[in-house]
Amino acid sequence: MIINEEYIVKIEKLINEGKGLARVNNIPIFINNVCPDDVVKVRIKKINKNYLLGEVVELIKPSNYRVNPVCALSNVCGSCNWLFIDYKEQLVQKENIVRETLKNIVGIDLKVNQTIPSPKISEYRCKVQYPVSQKNTGRIVAGYYKNSTHELVNIKYCPMHNPLINEIMEFIKDKAQELKISAYDEKKHFGELRHIIFRQSSDLKSIIIIFAVNTDKINKKFKSIAEILVKKFPVIKGVCINFNQTKTNVIMGKNTQIITGNDYYLENISDKKFRISANSFFQVNPYCGEIMFDTVKNLIKQNINNPTILDAYSGVSSFGIWLSDIASKVVCIEEAETASCDAKYNVVLNKCTNIEIINGDAGKNFEILKGNNVKFDVSVIDPPRKGCDSKALHNLISLTDKFIIYVSCNVSTLARDLKFLIEKNFIPQIIQPIDMFPNTYHTEVITLLKKEAI
Repeated sequence: MIINEEYIVKIEKLINEGKGLARVNNIPIFINNVCPDDVVKVRIKKINKNYLLGEVVELIKPSNYRVNPVCALSNVCGSCNWLFIDYKEQLVQKENIVRETLKNIVGIDLKVNQTIPSPKISEYRCKVQYPVSQKNTGRIVAGYYKNSTHELVNIKYCPMHNPLINEIMEFIKDKAQELKISAYDEKKHFGELRHIIFRQSSDLKSIIIIFAVNTDKINKKFKSIAEILVKKFPVIKGVCINFNQTKTNVIMGKNTQIITGNDYYLENISDKKFRISANSFFQVNPYCGEIMFDTVKNLIKQNINNPTILDAYSGVSSFGIWLSDIASKVVCIEEAETASCDAKYNVVLNKCTNIEIINGDAGKNFEILKGNNVKFDVSVIDPPRKGCDSKALHNLISLTDKFIIYVSCNVSTLARDLKFLIEKNFIPQIIQPIDMFPNTYHTEVITLLKKEAI
């Protein structure tokens, strides 16, 4: 077996990070852009000790689960890597990936519920972040990168966004070129415009736009394009500029200033209202967000009455506000100052009287609360993709009397943290995947853990 050798294989299933699994001489081979039951000719690209990496040379017999992608760029764009797979099969594969990832890392079989589908499988993304580049001709392009590269695919139409965002994006690219706004070159660390970010309300009534730039002040060109945008598109409620001069792939820096209008938009979900600032986190798919919020709420209602609740990594306090009417008290902890400011505004907006907002690092505040002998019936945690560190989890255990609800967008770090929690006698009761990210391999997972007596 050598590099570039070719074999015909059948894809058994999909695994974490969306690759297909097949076997060559009983050795696992991982392949991108394949569907369960595809028969493909693959070329070996890399040989490791226990597995191979391959690429598709030819699709010999397509799976019954294959569908025609709704996007002409699906073969080159690295954003929607499962767009060619039937949606029902996507849900099955996500459930399987969660189950097998947990088994491989935790070491035991855990029951995983069927994946709850998203109400929308297109035009669901209400946050769009496009990197920007510039052709030798001076033409401004923006879109997504090809898989595992920094080669930009110019996107004119993305079916996962509202069509209006596609229209505004094309207008911005043309105006930026007309105004001679230069695009950022990451190799040379030169050029003005790095990213264009859209934040949109789910009712499609409000959009804010953020230009992430490699400068330290607002210049006349960006003021000009902002004024043109709000006049041409009344749905745009504000245009901001974010200063990011770091030599990293971080999209936004900490300093955001308003060029015109507002630096926030208002999101309405059911009877709740949320102010969301340019730098604040909120669900990319708010149509599915209501399902997620209700799932957590129902898990609590089914197990305990009038609890005290800790909402950690709380963002704009979406969980805290959603749960406030079934709780005696909610304490929300969020590190980002802008999100904490939004949270305080949202508490007033929703007339919540039993919520306390704490701005600061979650792990450090767990330690402070523990030192003050504070206890919660339920702790809801929604950490970033990297999960929680062991010290934070250890202190969380001391703060929690009955249940932990762990909300995760990364099943690998979820599995690592569940292993720690199980060792500390918090036992998973419900593991519920939710398809927050249709047509991709990403999955949101809600896990209810119950504290067992030692």
